[in-house]
Amino acid sequence: MGGFGSGNHGSGGGTVNHHRSIDVRRFQREKLLQPGDFGWQWSNDGGRQASIIVHCQADSLVLEYRLRLPGVDWQRIEEAIPLDSTPCHLGGHRHWFRCPGEGCGRRVAKLYLGERYFVCRHCLKLVYPSQRESVIDRISRRTGKIRERLGWEAGLLNGHGPKPKWMRWRTYERLMDQHDELVAHFYQNVAKRLKFSVRTEL
Repeated sequence: MGGFGSGNHGSGGGTVNHHRSIDVRRFQREKLLQPGDFGWQWSNDGGRQASIIVHCQADSLVLEYRLRLPGVDWQRIEEAIPLDSTPCHLGGHRHWFRCPGEGCGRRVAKLYLGERYFVCRHCLKLVYPSQRESVIDRISRRTGKIRERLGWEAGLLNGHGPKPKWMRWRTYERLMDQHDELVAHFYQNVAKRLKFSVRTEL
């Protein structure tokens, strides 16, 4: 079984992207939430692998893995994760983790690795990357998605491109309106930022 090494798995702060996670929805989609054992692994940019063994029971999971903290030898960790479920409107059940963090117990879909254990993002004080975005960054990201859907060149300063041949005119015009409104907001916010910067320098 591979260990987690000594990567950046701090006990609080940062974004969810900087922490390894487990997702009960993916476990459910892959039909892993049934009595028995299975392995789960991750790889980083350098291709290095980290893995855990998951012992699945009727109402809980037990995670088994090795962890190394700075200045500490490899440690074997076992963590029990309670499972919960709620009925779906169209039948069946949706599974959830119950966060094992001290005093928490939130019903969540994902848990993130802290210093030693997997807990919810609230316990680790994590935020989503979009929550750290400035208004200008958020507008640029949303505009980029529209341009990608339209098949236009990336970058809102590159103007309009042609209508995709397969796209209906009504859809194209709706996306054009959304795009142009976002571009107008972009310039308004850039102007505000420049005006504030000039006033600060004075």
